[in-house]
Amino acid sequence: MQQTDDNERITTEEELRALMGFPSELVQRKAITRLDEACRDFIRQSPFALLSSSDASGQCDVSPRGDGPGFVHVVDEQHLVIPERPGNKRMDTLRNILSNPQIGMLFLIPGLGETLRVNGRAYLTKDRQLLSLMAVRQQVPLVGIVVQVDECFLHCAKAFRRSRLWEPESWLGPQELPSAAQMLSKHVKMDGMNAEQIQARLEDSYRNRLY
Repeated sequence: MQQTDDNERITTEEELRALMGFPSELVQRKAITRLDEACRDFIRQSPFALLSSSDASGQCDVSPRGDGPGFVHVVDEQHLVIPERPGNKRMDTLRNILSNPQIGMLFLIPGLGETLRVNGRAYLTKDRQLLSLMAVRQQVPLVGIVVQVDECFLHCAKAFRRSRLWEPESWLGPQELPSAAQMLSKHVKMDGMNAEQIQARLEDSYRNRLY
């Protein structure tokens, strides 16, 4: 791969601003420090969110979270709770929060280009009374992520307009999509674990272990 010229690296905000400019007054004023009714309504309608975190050394991670609309429980203007559903037990986000509470979230609503960004500080809870509010199929989450909100604001729809993400006519056909099973087979390189076997394991997990 061709390496970039080190002399062309941008190393200061002043240099960056000279190239990119400054935000408008509207953009500068849009961030608020609490979940007002509009933000809470957005979260109630959102079935999907991305959660970013990093460990104490700065190693970063972004994890998807999804369920029925409103799966993230808003406690009040400063706090929300994300239920931890069954996963692969890597627990990247949970382990990161134990060492570094700073997180960022991006809430999406299908068909809507604008997204809601929420930044704050998180901790883990096993409060069953609280977690029971997020039970699905009588399954109460074992752990929840409590977020104290520091900042929230709307992000414009340009990325969605450029990518045409919500336009079905732009989507790949089923036969063109990457195969997760084939990718995993190449990555794990386990004897006796081919793509077909991995696909069967994935389907069983999706069918029987969502909650």
